[in-house]
This record gives sequence, structure tokens and C-alpha cells, in this order.
Amino acid sequence: MTQRKRTSQSSSQSKRTSGPAATQEEDDDQTFTQPSTTQTAEVVQFFLVKDQKKIPVRRADLVKHVVKEYRNIYPEIMKRAARIFDQVFGLKMIEIDAKNHMYILINKLETVEGASPITNPTNPKMGLLFVILSVIFMKGGVVGENVIWKTLKNLKVDVGEKHEEFGDVKKVVTDEFVRQRYLEYARIPHTEPIEHEFHWGQRAEVEVSKSKILAFMGELHEQDPQSWSQQYQEAHSSSSTQPSTSSQR
Repeated sequence: MTQRKRTSQSSSQSKRTSGPAATQEEDDDQTFTQPSTTQTAEVVQFFLVKDQKKIPVRRADLVKHVVKEYRNIYPEIMKRAARIFDQVFGLKMIEIDAKNHMYILINKLETVEGASPITNPTNPKMGLLFVILSVIFMKGGVVGENVIWKTLKNLKVDVGEKHEEFGDVKKVVTDEFVRQRYLEYARIPHTEPIEHEFHWGQRAEVEVSKSKILAFMGELHEQDPQSWSQQYQEAHSSSSTQPSTSSQR
């Protein structure tokens, strides 16, 4: 009789503990298969902070600083974050470097209307960048740094002097614009003294309209843009190519 009572008590206790405790355990397990609101919000915030300085977001940094132990549901977290950017902020998440998994945010209206802040610069730094990208494009996609410094000097922006608006011009161009992936700054092999050259960066390839650069150059030189046949062909072939959306891998 006593033994039966004990058995019934222990079974009722196990029923009681299996209620809320089991539910909590299920919830804990579920967070590793489905993202919570907090996890997605932290990823969104991380992107927005980086985007203020136009610095691309690396998957490795996301996993290390934000996703952490939830890396097994990283693709789902990124899908939800991309949906929030799209529906709430009107932004599109783009993977600009598939090898190193680097992402940026661009305004959806810019991709449709070509209203990039670079081709329609609203601040002096973007205007400076537009000039540099224009020179590189018109010179066939690569140009020695001396050509850039000479062009800027003609515009009263001397890299050897501190500029009232830009401060250290060389640092802005070779460090800030490079970190933002608007420019690539590479050493030319076998040069003594050491020389460098500029290319368009991955972000510029996504954000900047080459046809608008060509139109700008046509206005500047009072020349038909089609007279630059190679650049005209490249501009119109690239304008028909849409930026690829991010692949959440």
C-alpha cells in the first residue's frame, strides 16, 4: 500500500516537473533551429552601424560578434534580416564578395532609378569619389596614382596639403575609400620607387552608374558620349546587369 502511494507520488511529481520545465527545454532547443526576434534585431543593428560609415559587413564578423553560438541558423537569421531591410527600411542587402562573404546595404530606389549618392553627390567626399571613379573608368579601368593626384591638384585639391573640407586627402582616398570598397589601391609589381594604381572597388561596381559618368564626361567636354565607343559599350552593357541579391550562406 505504502509502496503504491510512493509510486503514485513520484509519477505525479514527474508529471509536474515535465510540464513547464520540459516546455522551457523545448524553447531552448527551438532557439537553435529558429531565430528569435532578438537575434535578428542584433544583426540588423550591426549592419546599420557599419552602413553609417559605408563599411561592408563580413560574415566572419557577424558570426564572431553577433550570431555566435547560433551559427547553425545563420542562413535563416540573414533571411529575416534581409526581409526587415526590404520591408521596413527600403534597403537591399547585396553580397559584393562571394569569396569572402561581404555584404552592403543599398537603397532600393537607387537600383531602380540610378539615384546613387555617388552619381548624385550630396556631400563633398562623394563628389571627390565621383571624380576619381570617372578618371579610372575613362582610362580603361586602371590608373596610376600619380594621374589621380595630378587630376585632383588641377581641381585645387592637393594631396600634399591639408584640405579645408577633406583634411588628409591621401588618407581619405587610399584608406577610407578603400575600406569602404569603393576603390582598390594596389602596388604595381617591380617598381622602384614603389608605385600604386587604382581600380574600381566592389561597392562601386554595384552602386555606381557608368552611363551617368559617361554623360557627365560628355557634358564636361561638350562631346557626344558615344564618341568614347569602348566606354559607351561598357556603360550600357553594365547598366543592363542588375546587382545580385545576397546569398545567405
